[in-house]
Amino acid sequence: MDIGIIGLPLSGKTTVFNALTRGHADTSGASGSATEMHLGVVKVPDPRLEVLSGMYNPRKVVPAEIKYWDVPGPESLAKSQGIVGKYRNILQGADAFLLVVRAFDNPAVAHPLVSVEPGRDVEAMVGELTFADLEVMERATERLEDGMMKAKPAERPAMTRQLEAVRKAREGLEAGVPLRSQSLTESESAILDIYQLLTQKPVIVVFNTDEDGEEPSLAELDLALPAGVKLGEVCLSAKLEAELALMSEEEDEEFRADLGLDESAMTKVIRTSYSTLGLISFLTVGPDEVRAWSVPEGIGAQEAAGTIHTDFVRGFIRAEVIPYEDLRRCGNIAQGRKEGALRSEGKAYQVRDGDVINFLINV
Repeated sequence: MDIGIIGLPLSGKTTVFNALTRGHADTSGASGSATEMHLGVVKVPDPRLEVLSGMYNPRKVVPAEIKYWDVPGPESLAKSQGIVGKYRNILQGADAFLLVVRAFDNPAVAHPLVSVEPGRDVEAMVGELTFADLEVMERATERLEDGMMKAKPAERPAMTRQLEAVRKAREGLEAGVPLRSQSLTESESAILDIYQLLTQKPVIVVFNTDEDGEEPSLAELDLALPAGVKLGEVCLSAKLEAELALMSEEEDEEFRADLGLDESAMTKVIRTSYSTLGLISFLTVGPDEVRAWSVPEGIGAQEAAGTIHTDFVRGFIRAEVIPYEDLRRCGNIAQGRKEGALRSEGKAYQVRDGDVINFLINV
């Protein structure tokens, strides 16, 4: 999973990146508008892997991973500043965005919009994504309308369908409705997928607070966003979390106990990300590898097999499934089969979080 970290200058975006990745990226940019891209990879904590590793003693254990891209922020709130250009491909490739919003007071760090107003900043950055998509749809409309005039009769039906989908998406964006909240048919969505629009991706708002300050919530901000727009949210003190992330595990736990902090920023953001994106993890086990695979909730077994290897979709026969808790209780697959905990499922079976699966494939 790839997540792009976005936000206004001086929102603490890179500090959040350091807190999540235990990184050391420079946060001292004088203008607050860094031009350097940062990439960090985080392994998703999953206690089940440790238990399964003890049972199977595999050569390697592979947790799910999240790549965080710290994307330089806009230099101003002029139309789509910072969203276009060389960073657009990074944003287009992301599965979701972490939108860092400043909610801390620090007179020594001037806010680019003068005052600290989290609600205004959420609206501004959501608007940035919308403006960027509008530019894409406007250019697409012009190209298609021009192409229709030159197209051969046989080409026009397909171009007409594409133009209608683009116009529909554009009208929604002009009304401030992100693509993910628009009512689109399956064929319209397929047409628009080629444009990799940014508002198609989920957004998780990260309120960057003072260490002991109040924690804002989206519900309290009375945002001027269209109905149906859903944002994930999490609160953390990026400065404190970045400092704790540099400590040893023992020191981290001790300081957190003293401060009354239950979980790290990394754990909190990952949990919120999985919830917002609707993701679960299934597991595979064996002497070579114990591994977690992140997939959308409700995914079918055949499609889930494709996350391991695309050829598995075509060669899928069936899935042998045992819930993690049952495998842990039984001790091994053979015992799970004896007790009836191991089930044979077809391609339409909806994979559940914690399913331990062995896919039978015709190669």
